[in-house]
Amino acid sequence: MPAHHALVLNLHQPAGNLEHLLEHAAWEAKEILFALDRIPRALWGQEDLARVHLSLSGTLLETLSAPDFQERVYGIVDCGKLLWHLQNTELFEILGTGYYHPVLPLIPPADRPEHLRRWQALARHLFWRERFAGFWPPEMGFSMELIPLLKHFGYRYVLVDSAHVEPVTPMDWPELRYRPHIARHKGEEIVIVVRDRELSDAQESGMELDWFLAEVADRTRWCSFEPLVTTATDGENGGWFRNVTEGANYWSAFYLPMLERVREGSAGVRPTSISDYLDRWGAHGEVHVGTGAWNTGWHHGRGFTQWTGSDAQKRMLARYADVSARLRTSVRQGAAEAPDDPALIGVLEEARWRLLRAETSCNLFWGEAWVGRAAADLDAAEAALKEAERHLHVASQSGGGNTPG
Repeated sequence: MPAHHALVLNLHQPAGNLEHLLEHAAWEAKEILFALDRIPRALWGQEDLARVHLSLSGTLLETLSAPDFQERVYGIVDCGKLLWHLQNTELFEILGTGYYHPVLPLIPPADRPEHLRRWQALARHLFWRERFAGFWPPEMGFSMELIPLLKHFGYRYVLVDSAHVEPVTPMDWPELRYRPHIARHKGEEIVIVVRDRELSDAQESGMELDWFLAEVADRTRWCSFEPLVTTATDGENGGWFRNVTEGANYWSAFYLPMLERVREGSAGVRPTSISDYLDRWGAHGEVHVGTGAWNTGWHHGRGFTQWTGSDAQKRMLARYADVSARLRTSVRQGAAEAPDDPALIGVLEEARWRLLRAETSCNLFWGEAWVGRAAADLDAAEAALKEAERHLHVASQSGGGNTPG
């Protein structure tokens, strides 16, 4: 049977990172921007076959859509046209994600909905659509408790790493890895789409087309169903995606030649969108997904050790919980005692977005190198909370209602 190939690319840059690189490492910034711009350019005219799933973090979308940034890089990449081309629904299936790219299971549960809400608000505006069928957990960090949240936000399926998927319904290895399944938690269910870890590792580092086609054929040879082979990696990091030389990057050396083989009928695989596959073939069997993330170059992804291994990382996670709890308390008090105080609303919003940005996965991923960035945002959030507490004290002394700014 033909193998259906779902290509998934994660695109993320932390807030301010591209601006910083333009100042201090201009060529690296250009490589990233060229890699982003290359995606739609490589696929122009390939709408009959090409299918790509893109996850773009809120911070990346915020940067690309900012007028000042667009003007600054206009001679490098036209960000407005880039975003417009990504609206092409024949080529691209846009995946939902968290705005500031947090490892969702590691942050306070109360903060998770706001990351999803803010991303959807921006993405609906930029991509001119109301619904996003699939969800990309930042860093593929998933736990079963996320299922009700994802369903609440309208997601049909979520991508998870193959290392964490365990069968509930009896099934063999090819079925477990190459078929979508259902996972259930607290009365809610969602479709699980499984990332093939080994093929994704090859996609990330660079692979030959003949090797990939032979490997897919071998891995799916015993499937008694139409297999869905999902590969997922970053799409703008690493030399394979950043290389500007024609014939030496992912698109020109691998993907476009694969499309030609598909047209010739000699590939044995066919690109697909996950939504189209689910519409035709559905999901089968129940699975449980263990808590974990995708693998990095030095870790297997279980236990979130990449983000929790040092004392500094653990202290920062504890600060997330503390500041989040203080913020929730202030929001409740504000709603009860000064619901129409614009100054209070302003400082609470300052505290909220600073907390959310502090939760960016990159702040903890690089050991202790970026922990200071999270600390700076949390310091600003706590300063805003102190100001909010002052307003609330004034409101309580005056018996509630509006307070002076």
